[in-house]
Amino acid sequence: MQSTDINAEALKETVLRILSENRVMAVATLRPDGWPQATLVGYMYDGLTLYFAIARDGQKLANMQRDPRISIAIGRHDGDGPDLRGLSLAAKAVEVTASDEVRRLNTMLVARYPEQEVFTPQGASVAVMRATPLVMSVIDPHSGLDRPVLLRVDPLTSALLPAEETP
Repeated sequence: MQSTDINAEALKETVLRILSENRVMAVATLRPDGWPQATLVGYMYDGLTLYFAIARDGQKLANMQRDPRISIAIGRHDGDGPDLRGLSLAAKAVEVTASDEVRRLNTMLVARYPEQEVFTPQGASVAVMRATPLVMSVIDPHSGLDRPVLLRVDPLTSALLPAEETP
C-alpha cells in the first residue's frame, strides 16, 4: 500500500462517505488458540468511531476483553469495473458501559435508521462496543484512490495522517 499527498479533509470525506454507504462490517478478533475470528456485524458511526452490538455470551466479546485489537473491513463492489470502494481498519475495541453514552447512541441510531432496534444498556444480552481506529487503508476509484492509501488516525484529533508519520 502506498501513501499519497491527497488532502486530509478530502480523504476524511471519502472515509465518511464509505461509512455512510454501508451498514455491515466484518470484525476480526483473535481467538485464544491464535486463529482469527471474523464475523459480520451491523454498525453505526460517529465521525471515525464505530459502534456495534454483539452477544454478551459470545466468543467475540471474550476475544476483545482479552485483546482489544481488532481488524475491520467495510466496503462494496459496484459494477464490473474497478469500482471496489472500502476501508480496512486496525482499531481498539472497548465496551460502552456509560448509560448516558448508550442513550446518545440510541438517539443517533433512531435518527439514522428508524427501523432499527436501539442498543440495550449494559447487563442485557448484548454488549455495545466502541471501535476507535488507529490505522486505516482506504480505496475509492471514484475519489481518485484506485490503489489503497495507508493512513494513521491521530488519537486526539481523529485527523488522518500519512502512515509514514507513524512513530
